[in-house]
Amino acid sequence: MKNIRLPIALQQAVMRCLREKLQLANQALGTDYPEPDVSYQQRGTTAGTAWLQDWKIRLNPVLLQENQQQFIDEVVPHELAHLLVYRRFGRKAAPHGKEWQWMMEQVLGVSASRTHQFEISSVQSKTYPYLCGCGDHQLTIRRHNRVLRKEAEYRCRRCGEILRFKLT
Repeated sequence: MKNIRLPIALQQAVMRCLREKLQLANQALGTDYPEPDVSYQQRGTTAGTAWLQDWKIRLNPVLLQENQQQFIDEVVPHELAHLLVYRRFGRKAAPHGKEWQWMMEQVLGVSASRTHQFEISSVQSKTYPYLCGCGDHQLTIRRHNRVLRKEAEYRCRRCGEILRFKLT
């Protein structure tokens, strides 16, 4: 991961959004949930992660820097909603299920989108070519290494065939 120093103003914008959405939630839900910890240590193509039991949000600093306001408007509420759903409904709630969608749209006032649409070329690691009966696939280095160590097999979602490493 490239080491990136986020401008203080950008970190402050993240916290403003987080505090605003948390205040909305606390008012709507009649709760007094504390401010979650925020770190900028998320890597890879994932924009953010909610650490439910730790009440913490990890954000990808590269994607934040490259997509600033859109990232703040979409990813920060998305991850906060995961924390709020966990506190309100517990583990029984599906990660992007009806409770999360309700929290996003009705409580936080944000469109409930499961995945980001950011350009990821700057954070995407090398991939490895694999084949199945119906086409070509690309596996990340992590998955490729798991295949090499015989720790995992991956199947095509379309044809169900086990993916085979494509020798070039």
